[in-house]
Amino acid sequence: MRLGSAAGVTDTGRRRLRNEDAFICEPPLFAVADGMGGARAGEIAAGLAAAALEEAGAETRGAEGITALLVEANRRIWERSVQDPATAGMGTTVTAALLDAATGTVGVAHVGDSRAYRLRGGALEQLTTDHSLVAELVESGVLSPEEAERHPQRSAITRALGTEATVDVDAFTVGAEPGDVFLICSDGLSNMVSDDEIAAVVSEARGSLADAGEALVSAANAHGGEDNITVVLFEIVAGDPEAPPPSVPAPATATADGVGDGPGETQSAEPLASGGPLRRHGAGAGGRLPAILLIVAVLVLGILVLYWGVSR
Repeated sequence: MRLGSAAGVTDTGRRRLRNEDAFICEPPLFAVADGMGGARAGEIAAGLAAAALEEAGAETRGAEGITALLVEANRRIWERSVQDPATAGMGTTVTAALLDAATGTVGVAHVGDSRAYRLRGGALEQLTTDHSLVAELVESGVLSPEEAERHPQRSAITRALGTEATVDVDAFTVGAEPGDVFLICSDGLSNMVSDDEIAAVVSEARGSLADAGEALVSAANAHGGEDNITVVLFEIVAGDPEAPPPSVPAPATATADGVGDGPGETQSAEPLASGGPLRRHGAGAGGRLPAILLIVAVLVLGILVLYWGVSR
């Protein structure tokens, strides 16, 4: 077995003004980071995590290796937040997967509620367990899985990179078979789209993982797009594991400001397939435009109030 195609896409969604997600799609390493924090600190935290993974990606081995990288990322984010008051309290989720084609396994390490899935034979399996309040309530029997999906605190996480000096990373290894598709995503997808719908979308677009990623983003936005949406997919195919993957025409690491025309612009890429042009996404209808109109309305109202006060 060997790696087939891979694709990543990130989108601001319909309600947020900025994209604080970042992703890595650099075979054999794949990851998604979902930043949090005031001002632009979430973007910084996600970017620091992605940089720590990217720097040593080619040399990393196994789930233990990814764990060490996440610990290093935690150190960088924590130290930055201590040194820079503007970023105090920032943090990020990270879920990373590393393919070892020689052993037919995928190492996974994660902190937070960004998820890793495996689609096999049409069935979607969630590989990671969310580090979140509702996940703990479900595990303890207080909430049912159906209640958790509608809970107002479903985005409240209990563990993140960078919020403390040390971090507890969950890491494990799973088997991979030809035909498997692995998906890593931020909660902007998993909170908006059910597992059954995710499985159906990916299965329907198996001919192109880039199309599958775009379709998942569209589905999340169709359901409200309440958060940034980031999706990374890669597939396993039969073949010689020693065969080099198709050439990658451009770096496939993306952050919120990676290629856009301004803050919040995003990109998608399919480096192992077509190597086509990057596609960009913004907030979408109901997102950025209403927010801008609101700001303009407030400014106009302020000017009118000032004029009224001066003219009295």
